[in-house]
Amino acid sequence: MDTIGLFYGSDTGVTDDITRDFVTYWEEDNLEVMEIGDATVEDLQKYNTLILGLSTWYDGDLQSDWEDFFDEFQTIDFTGKTVAIYGLGDQIGYAEYFVDGIGILAKVIIENGGNVIGYWPTEGYRHTDSVAFVEGNEALFYGLALDHDNESQLTDKRLETWIAQIKNEFKFKTKNI
Repeated sequence: MDTIGLFYGSDTGVTDDITRDFVTYWEEDNLEVMEIGDATVEDLQKYNTLILGLSTWYDGDLQSDWEDFFDEFQTIDFTGKTVAIYGLGDQIGYAEYFVDGIGILAKVIIENGGNVIGYWPTEGYRHTDSVAFVEGNEALFYGLALDHDNESQLTDKRLETWIAQIKNEFKFKTKNI
C-alpha cells in the first residue's frame, strides 16, 4: 500500500491523543502524520490516500486549524484520491451538530472528485441530526464518529474496528483504481 497522509487538528489535545492511538493501532509504517495547522495544499496533494481527523465545535464548527485551512482545502482537486475521515463530537451537548466536521470535509472531497471510504453506522448514538450523514442515508456517517466526552469507554474498540475496515477498503480501492 502507498504511503498515506494523515492530517489532523486538535485544540484541547483529545484529537491529538486519538491520533496517537490511531497510529499505534495502525501497526504499519506507511503513515506520514501532520497537523493540519502546519500543512499546505501541496502537502495534501502529494498523497493518493488520505486520513483526516478533526473535532466538531459548538454549533457545527470545524476545529480551529481546519477552519483556518478550509478555504484552501476547498481548492484541492481530489480526483483519484481515496480519503477516510474520523471525527470527534458531543452527541449529548450538541446533539443536532454531532460530528458535523466529518460531513463538511466529506462533501468537499466528493464535490472535488474524491472517493470517501470508511462509512460508519449511526446506530447506537444518541444524536438528533448531523451534517455527517451519508447523502440519502441517515443510517451511516461519512466516517468514524467518536464521542470521547460521553462514551470514552467505546473509543478504543470503535477506533480498532474502523482501522480494520478502512485497511480493507483502501486495499480494495487501490486495486481497482
